[in-house]
Amino acid sequence: MSPLEVIDKYYADNENLRKLLLVHSWQVATRALLCAARHPQLDIDRRLVLSGALLHDIGIFETDAPSIYCYGKEPYLMHGFVGARLLRQIGLESEARICERHTGAGLSEETVRKAGLDVPAKNYLPETIEEKLICYADKFYSKSRPAVSLSVQQVYEGLLRFGADGANRFMEWHRMFAL
Repeated sequence: MSPLEVIDKYYADNENLRKLLLVHSWQVATRALLCAARHPQLDIDRRLVLSGALLHDIGIFETDAPSIYCYGKEPYLMHGFVGARLLRQIGLESEARICERHTGAGLSEETVRKAGLDVPAKNYLPETIEEKLICYADKFYSKSRPAVSLSVQQVYEGLLRFGADGANRFMEWHRMFAL
């Protein structure tokens, strides 16, 4: 199943959300692929980057975020976990890992426990270069403001509100992937 077939499977009955998801996902994919092209020494799997970027938010339809056309029951923070479950059911393990590891700048099990976050307590830190790249690229775009591309400083300051670990991880990725 291609990424667009997966999206069509889950978003056939919500065209507004489908359009928003596609705009956001293509923004993330474009930035990630440009970064990969600029840094061939990193040996990034571009096919996985495209597929993972298009599917990283596949689980949002099951969350409760009416301002972006999501009318599900799960807290929005669960969208990566939900998406990973959906992708594993169709045999897309690498994309599932990207899905569950892209929230914030990744979430450690300790952070999930200490903050009492609405996701099962486990490690959600990106590990592979592709997971890190998509997590990095995703931070520049918001589904609630699709016409806006954030600056590195804006992303850093936004992440800093949740602690220095994620903000510093983002800056490490910026040094690695910068355009």
